[in-house]
Amino acid sequence: MVSMTLQRAITVPPKSRHQRVDGRAMVAFGARGIRDMMQAAPARLLFPQGREGDFPLAVTVTTCGGLTGGDRLALDIIVDPGVGATIVPQAAEKLYRALDEDEPTRIETCISIGAGATCEWLAQEAILFDRSKMRRKLEADMAPDARMLAMEMLVLGRSAMGESYQSGLIHDSWRIRRGGRLVWADALHVEGDFASQGRAPFAFGDATAIATLVYAGPDAADYLDLARTLVEAPTGGATSFDGLLILRLTRNDAQALRKDVMRAAGVLRAAIFGLSPSMPTICYC
Repeated sequence: MVSMTLQRAITVPPKSRHQRVDGRAMVAFGARGIRDMMQAAPARLLFPQGREGDFPLAVTVTTCGGLTGGDRLALDIIVDPGVGATIVPQAAEKLYRALDEDEPTRIETCISIGAGATCEWLAQEAILFDRSKMRRKLEADMAPDARMLAMEMLVLGRSAMGESYQSGLIHDSWRIRRGGRLVWADALHVEGDFASQGRAPFAFGDATAIATLVYAGPDAADYLDLARTLVEAPTGGATSFDGLLILRLTRNDAQALRKDVMRAAGVLRAAIFGLSPSMPTICYC
């Protein structure tokens, strides 16, 4: 089985003139269901009844209602050999304006998937308010024959409220290892004046929402043609290499992007895992 540290060292957030949070949670899926868990506020875990035929479901909740500079959230997901699991955040994560002296908000998700196991990480969007600062990291450590469908979304400002993301820090990184070998490393980094950097044609252009959807599995290349029917150029694309299927989607409408991503993930989970093409009910709340 893929090894993983079950508990992270408790860290003390940097000094700030406001209280900051350090939330942590861990959930381990075994052959008989949830075999272990740990949670420290404001990170919480819920286990609603899923649809018949779906994997056991865990829902993550951030009880503080949003995050700002200096806040930290860490989630460890462990899926034992031969087991299937689905993990979904309860709602979009809001990242508010950070004070100048504050450290970035840190969000870390670590996933360990054992031999013959399957995991879905179906994250809802992170909404970045103007002058927010975020460092987000997703790391997956997979057995050679393990399979994972994972997605992450970013929304740059609440356009429906007349807001836009003008400046701040975005550092969003992925690391996927298979059998201990790094097979994919990806990072997005934009710092400072987003209005000029991020709007360049080689960056986001007029997009206000972006998403990455990844399927990692030995048969990833088999689904490339299907994936390319789910994204439209020039706002999206799909590629496959080294046991990975990667979809990128962008939109200047966050709600439209959300619909695109939900549809793409639903079609892929049905084709690859034989699950319902509808996402877990919590995704539509």
